[in-house]
Amino acid sequence: MSTVATDAGMLALWDPQSFTSIVDYDTWDAQLGEDEDVERHIRSGALAPINIRSDGAFGVVVRIGGVDQPVQLTERESRHCLVTSDAYLLHSTGKVWLSGIEAVGAEAWSETVRFDLPVGRYSVVIHLIAWEDEPGSVNEDGSPSETALSDFVAIINPAAPQQDNFRSAAVTFDRLGG
Repeated sequence: MSTVATDAGMLALWDPQSFTSIVDYDTWDAQLGEDEDVERHIRSGALAPINIRSDGAFGVVVRIGGVDQPVQLTERESRHCLVTSDAYLLHSTGKVWLSGIEAVGAEAWSETVRFDLPVGRYSVVIHLIAWEDEPGSVNEDGSPSETALSDFVAIINPAAPQQDNFRSAAVTFDRLGG
């Protein structure tokens, strides 16, 4: 599990080659400053948001599957899954990075989490986990225990050849808790 923070209300899984033109705040703002800008990148498959419009530090598990071995939630994660997104499209040029939206750009920030992801077309499904509902997951001080589940699980599997309908909204879930 990686802990990823944002002060801009959104985390993102993104293809770094798609954002090499972002080199400072002005170029970032022109590319990602508004939801419609973010949604343009979502539709192109450059970025998959993890967005509940909340600042903070979140535990994120990224699980990557293959054509012959797709991945899914564990039984434990499934029991505590609060809501699941529709699939987002992600085109990989060989790597995918995870960060707050404010860190998307040509250079990785020190806290950017980097994954190898073979070149291809992927389906990304985000799950919000109600980890604090599991007995023993919260320490006396309110912090997550060592065995607590993550806040989010991102499942990345190769997109099926016939899969053409993908979510394009900047907000990851249509509704929470129901």
